[in-house]
Amino acid sequence: MKLDYSRLDPELATALEQMPLSFSGITADNIGIIREAMAAMRPPAVETDVVVERRSVPAADGDVDVYIYHRNPTQPQPGLLWIHGGGYIVGTAEDDRARIIAENLDCIVVSVDYRLAPEHPFPAGPEDCYAALLWMVEHAGDLHVDATRLAIGGASAGAGMAAGLALMNRDRGGSELALQLLMYPMIDNLHDTPSGQYTNHPVWDQGTSFSAWEMYLGGTPGVDASPYAAASRAEDLSGLPPAYICVGTEDLFRDEDIEYARRLIDAGIPCELAVFPGMYHGGDMFVPQARISRRLNANFLSALSHGLGLS
Repeated sequence: MKLDYSRLDPELATALEQMPLSFSGITADNIGIIREAMAAMRPPAVETDVVVERRSVPAADGDVDVYIYHRNPTQPQPGLLWIHGGGYIVGTAEDDRARIIAENLDCIVVSVDYRLAPEHPFPAGPEDCYAALLWMVEHAGDLHVDATRLAIGGASAGAGMAAGLALMNRDRGGSELALQLLMYPMIDNLHDTPSGQYTNHPVWDQGTSFSAWEMYLGGTPGVDASPYAAASRAEDLSGLPPAYICVGTEDLFRDEDIEYARRLIDAGIPCELAVFPGMYHGGDMFVPQARISRRLNANFLSALSHGLGLS
């Protein structure tokens, strides 16, 4: 099936004509070229009062780098473990949204430079993120983090990894989490939903997504995929932290995200769901000045602030 582009928000639709990079046709053979192109397109650093520190965190298979975003706090602040997006195969922990969160809220943001597929398929990425979460708790004092107010979150694949991390943390008896912030999460390796049947979604289409899942999972395990990789495969959602989920109406992930929110609510988990009309995948980052993008950003920042007890 083909998506009707007339349903896109006009401000977001116009920007599609100027997109400098396409993810369509991405494979293990050309992933290096895509990463190089993305690195070359990174905008210069924004002048801000947010300080960024890079540190190495011990993990099971060697150290993993994290980037700490803060504004030189003198008192303990809530902490957010941030997981960048990129389909589990591209992206960097030097993430603009991590900076934006630290700039707008009084919290410490730790962004994880987890290992990427296909070189490092599941479970490498989630294990790196779990190690970073344990490190945040262990070093809360040094980081000026209030360990009683911790959240995890991400966007796209980062949100999918955060959803899996919430399940992993629950099952391993980890620290209590105040919130899982899931921005248009990539959580269903099957895309067996109405929105998942369209083949031409902007930015991140069905073919691209299936290719990314295959690289991340080291094949196509289907319904047998680990819920720590694809949270939609989880049978039991009880005992998870409160959740915030947002997605656009024109996103490949729309229906899997709405269904996950419904299942969380059915399991007794407080969950806020926000669905933004005309928004395609990542549209808020590609066109941040669009009115619908500003609404999305204000909404998720408000939800995070509330979840961390800042408002």
